[in-house]
Amino acid sequence: MAVGIPNREAARRGGGGPRAVFTVVVAAIFMSNLDLFIVNVALPSIGRDFGGASLAGLSWVLNAYAIVFAALLVPAGRLGDRTGQRGVFLAGIMIFTLASAACAAAPDLAVLVAARVVQAAGAAALIPTSLALLLAATPPGKRPGRVRAWAAVGGVSAALGPVAGGLLVQLDWRWVFLVNLPIGAAALLAGVRVLPHPPARDNERLPDLLGVVLLTAGIGGLTGGLVEGPAWGWSSSGVIALLAGAAVAIAWFLWRCSHHERPLVELHLLRIPAFRSASAAVFVFSIGFAAMLLSNVLWCQTVWHYSALRTGLAIAPGPAMVPALAVGAGPLARRIGSAPVAAAGNLLFAAGLLWRVFSVSVVPHYAVDMLPSMLLTGMGVGLTLPTLMSASTTALPAARFGTGSALVNMARQVASALGVAVLVTIIGVPATAAGAVTAFRHLWLIMAGAAVLAATAAAFVRRPPPVPAPSPPAASAQSASSPSAPSGSTGSVAGGLGATAGRPGSPGGADGPLGGR
Repeated sequence: MAVGIPNREAARRGGGGPRAVFTVVVAAIFMSNLDLFIVNVALPSIGRDFGGASLAGLSWVLNAYAIVFAALLVPAGRLGDRTGQRGVFLAGIMIFTLASAACAAAPDLAVLVAARVVQAAGAAALIPTSLALLLAATPPGKRPGRVRAWAAVGGVSAALGPVAGGLLVQLDWRWVFLVNLPIGAAALLAGVRVLPHPPARDNERLPDLLGVVLLTAGIGGLTGGLVEGPAWGWSSSGVIALLAGAAVAIAWFLWRCSHHERPLVELHLLRIPAFRSASAAVFVFSIGFAAMLLSNVLWCQTVWHYSALRTGLAIAPGPAMVPALAVGAGPLARRIGSAPVAAAGNLLFAAGLLWRVFSVSVVPHYAVDMLPSMLLTGMGVGLTLPTLMSASTTALPAARFGTGSALVNMARQVASALGVAVLVTIIGVPATAAGAVTAFRHLWLIMAGAAVLAATAAAFVRRPPPVPAPSPPAASAQSASSPSAPSGSTGSVAGGLGATAGRPGSPGGADGPLGGR
């Protein structure tokens, strides 16, 4: 997806002012990001309402969304380039809002999962196009600040999500989805009036669409085999078919990415050592992060028997740590390098999980058992994700900032689906409270090991080469409005908890291509 502004006057014609555009974009991004966190809190209530649905079945409420979002992120961004970001963004809001209504009205789990698939398609359309619209309406000198604020939405959503989810579930779990309706409707109506019209690029070609199908089938089959293995039996024909089909689909997908002229994932970027190390660390860390998020909810509600609201309040200290640490991690990474900051964050995350392994019991002692763990894991996330997201992108040539960001965000979503699947596999359906404690301890121990592995990968992230001297002002101004500005899907920086933008050398930083300099 293009991140330059081909013709700013044409882009702004018919649109509102920068503040109005910013408000619409932020409302839509906040809606989609908040949904990721509040649905986790609602999952146990959804299961009870649907006649005691199994954890394996409930996991598809999260995984179907993550897999489809990952697969459609790049095609949706390219579609915005080809047909116009405004139309794709507004369509994304409409699809997400209508799908939220379908989720709220779902009579059973199958319909809910189907509606979540449609919801993910809407999110994939609105997230990559939102930044292009924001830049089209913003004067070059103000773009860095706008991008920082846009990216910070992820951190705010993470901080508010657990408590907001708990409050809504106290009413009914369906309010977790109904809350999107007024936000989406207001953003859609306002967007029709104020959003700019960046010109479409008819020569922009869509990526390999068969690759989208193969990625979806491969990750879907893999997670399906993992979550159903304990119930069906690992040697059952169904599980073997799922895992074998996943292996074939993933191998075919990787082959097409290596040979197709417009691959969904540009694998050659992984030849860049710093990008490869940072991407690997993000992938492994995200497996543990997703499992940790869901395990927090399941532990509080099924073992300690907390209400949804009390669960949200218990979880909130961790996410609340993230925004401030994400901001502070930038200067620290510039001073000492990304590798030690990200490695330290991963080790803090692992320490938080190990605290639980050796502290928690069936009897709740929140201040001793859970709170220190939440603070440690929150510190770990705040130091790790933004640092690795920034390091992975800034390791790339400027023309591949957007494509690299999309690749890393796809990896995060795929890892999240795998993390949830691993959680289901390990926890299963414990017969006793003691069995549940043992299963959760095994999960946290394995996820702590994953964080240590991610720390090892992060240690190999090298500093990027020195930034060349700035071009003369005339050349810079020309590049800011050139049709050949960096392209590729922007990915969801907001999904990275809002901390990669605004740093020198990052895509949204003052020295990056979005900085307007």
